[in-house]
Amino acid sequence: MTLDASAALEVDPLIDDPATRIIVCCGAGGVGKTTTAAALGVRAAERGRKVVVLTIDPARRLAQSMGIDSLDNTPRRVKGIEGDGELHAMMLDMKRTFDEIVEAHADGERARAILENPFYQSLSAGFAGTQEYMAMEKLGQLRARDEWDLIVVDTPPSRSALDFLDAPKRLGSFLDGKFIKLLMAPAKMGGRAGMKFLNVGMSMMTGTLGKLLGGQLLRDVQTFVAAMDTMFGGFRTRADATYRLLQAPGTAFLVVAAPERDALREAAYFVERLAAEEMPLAGLVLNRVHGSGATRLSAERALAAAENLDEGGIVDQRPGKAGVRDATAASPESPSVTHTEAVARTEAVARTEAVDQTSVDHTAMDPTTEQLTAGLLRLHAERMQVLAREQRTRDRFTALHPEVAVAQVPALPGDVHDLAGLRAIGDRLATGGQTPAGAA
Repeated sequence: MTLDASAALEVDPLIDDPATRIIVCCGAGGVGKTTTAAALGVRAAERGRKVVVLTIDPARRLAQSMGIDSLDNTPRRVKGIEGDGELHAMMLDMKRTFDEIVEAHADGERARAILENPFYQSLSAGFAGTQEYMAMEKLGQLRARDEWDLIVVDTPPSRSALDFLDAPKRLGSFLDGKFIKLLMAPAKMGGRAGMKFLNVGMSMMTGTLGKLLGGQLLRDVQTFVAAMDTMFGGFRTRADATYRLLQAPGTAFLVVAAPERDALREAAYFVERLAAEEMPLAGLVLNRVHGSGATRLSAERALAAAENLDEGGIVDQRPGKAGVRDATAASPESPSVTHTEAVARTEAVARTEAVDQTSVDHTAMDPTTEQLTAGLLRLHAERMQVLAREQRTRDRFTALHPEVAVAQVPALPGDVHDLAGLRAIGDRLATGGQTPAGAA
């Protein structure tokens, strides 16, 4: 089965449906999740919905694209949205979100003790999985406010897309697990008995932890645990509540990938995981798909024509200039011809079938033109090879998951850096999986 045979992902009906309240864009790092989330937010807002986009992108490209100087933990209104809707955007502040949880669930004195504790400061700033957990927490907070028609979540740029689903459970297990309970015991028992219990229970790890973090570690951890005692169960409860929210009918997951082997393998894992967790998958967004307006000219024919040109044009026959010329001297990468112009010229040649490996008139061409044309043909051959490789990779994915609807987004010549670029991405998403001819 090929990608063309799979169902097309219909983006507009998804974002127009008032029952759709949360869209989660997930996938491996570097596949365009942030741009996809922002483009969906812009399109939904300009189609009349009140939208907030939550991003966890450290590069802050979302703020630049939306004309906002900086994003923080507070949703900010995006200017320049056309239509009756509204778009707000925010960037997750992991530590601030953790602080807000503490402030909301502890009295003033206890909250102050927790926030000032060195172990808490390390935990809230960089504990493995904290970012993903806090993304879940912030999503739950936004949904509870019921202020927006649609929440679009750009998941953290994790090494694995599955970290977003796994991290809340991992952090919850840590905070109410056996390790924490062991540390809580001395405070509950009190006095010498408590310290004796701590010494016995921690004797195997005290040496290692002391070498890593110093002798103050255990006292900091114990103080933190004593202050957080009443809050540990709440982490697990909220994680479970957000998990149920992600399973609810009003949530839709979009798996974002590039047409590359590793990215689509990660996407396949995520699709399977969502199915196992009974979470609603809307489809796959395939970013940076290459296309050509000259598919009739195969890579083989283009290479053969280039070689034919080289054979006839490698020697300059003009008087006083005899000699072997460098076939790359007038390559398409030279300053006078850009890559885009080179591809356009190649495809124009191919569409008019002006170049054929059996009928090129070598004597009618200037040698420089021959070299340039040969270079353009080689560029076209490389493009066709890329297309073939991407098609094979997509075919493997759709063979495994033919039920997954797909939308393709053609590769663009540059980065998206403004609302107009996000609108263009949204337009391509809304085509439902058809790559426009000649897409770069």
